Amino acid sequence: MRAIKHIHNNKAPHWVGDGFYVKTLFNHLDNEADFNYQHTDPFLLLDYGQPTTFAPNPNHEKESHGIGQHPHKGFETVTIAYSGEISHADSAGGCGIIKEGDVQWMTAGRGIMHEEFHSPDFSRRGGLFSMVQLWVNLPSAHKLTAPKYQTLKGADLPIVDLSNIENGHAIGQARIIAGKWQNTTGAASTFTPINMWDIALHSAGSTTLQVPNNHNIMILVQEGTLLVNDKSVSAGSLIQFTAPTVTDIAIIDFDNGQSATQVSDSIKLTYPEPADDKLSGDKQAPSTVKLLLLSGEPIGEPVVGYGPFVMNTQAELKQTFRDYQTGNFGK
Repeated sequence: MRAIKHIHNNKAPHWVGDGFYVKTLFNHLDNEADFNYQHTDPFLLLDYGQPTTFAPNPNHEKESHGIGQHPHKGFETVTIAYSGEISHADSAGGCGIIKEGDVQWMTAGRGIMHEEFHSPDFSRRGGLFSMVQLWVNLPSAHKLTAPKYQTLKGADLPIVDLSNIENGHAIGQARIIAGKWQNTTGAASTFTPINMWDIALHSAGSTTLQVPNNHNIMILVQEGTLLVNDKSVSAGSLIQFTAPTVTDIAIIDFDNGQSATQVSDSIKLTYPEPADDKLSGDKQAPSTVKLLLLSGEPIGEPVVGYGPFVMNTQAELKQTFRDYQTGNFGK
C-alpha cells in the first residue's frame, strides 16, 4: 500500500481574473523542501476552484467574468468543469464552451494566446461554479509541438464501477479521463504516462485503487469526508503520497508475443457508515464523496519557468520572452 506522506489543506483562496476563485494547491514555482515539482512531476500546478455562487451578470456582453488573453508555452492545461460553463478562445482561431461534466485538454506546446470567461448562458442565469485546472508538463522532445485541443465531453468519458472489497457491490464510479483502469482506457491522449480519474463514492464500504508504483500520486478531495488508507480526509484537501519505487517488477506476456511491465501500489478508499444522530437515534445518510486522482510517471527533466512559460533551460526561457516581445511567439 502506498503510504500517505502529507495532507495539504492550508492554502488560502485567491481570484484569477474576476471569474475563478481558486486554491493553488501546488505550483512548480514553489520550492518547499517536502513538496515541490520533484514530488508532483509531471504535474506542474493545480488550481482547485471550490464551489462558488455567482449572481446573474446582466452586463456580461461588455464585462464578462473571467480572464482575457494570456500566453501559455511548454505544457498542457486540463480544465475539468464540475459546475458552471466556460467560454474559451485562442490566437489560432479555436473556440468553444466547456460545459458541466466536460474536460478540455489544451496542448499549448510552442505557444498560444488564450482567454477564458463564464459562458453567456451561465452569465445570464448565474449559479454554482466549480472547476479544476491542472498544468501538465511536456517533455523536452515535445515542448515545441503544435498547439491543439482535445474536447472531452462528459458523456464520452469511460466509466468503471468501484466495488466493495467485502461483497463486490458497487459503492461508486470512476470516470477515466486519462490513463488506464484495468482494461478501460481513458479518453485523453497524453505525451507521458498519466492517470487522471474522477471518482465519486455513494455507498458505505471500502474499495482499492491500483496505481503504478513508479508514478507520483496525489488525490484531491473535492466533496465530503472519507478514509484514505484509514486516515480521515475532508473536502479541500490534497493528499500527497510517498515517493514512487520501481522494485519487484513483474513481466506480463500478451497473446501477441509482446511484453510489458506492470507493477502497482494500492490505495484504500473507505466511504464511512452513516453516523448516529445523538438526538434522534437515526442514522444520517452521508453525502456523496468526490475525488480526483492524479498519477504520473516522472519526466525527470530540469524545469525552468516564469508565469505561463515552462521550459528546460534559462536560455530557452529568455528566448521565449524575446519571441513574445517581438511578435514571434508561437511561431
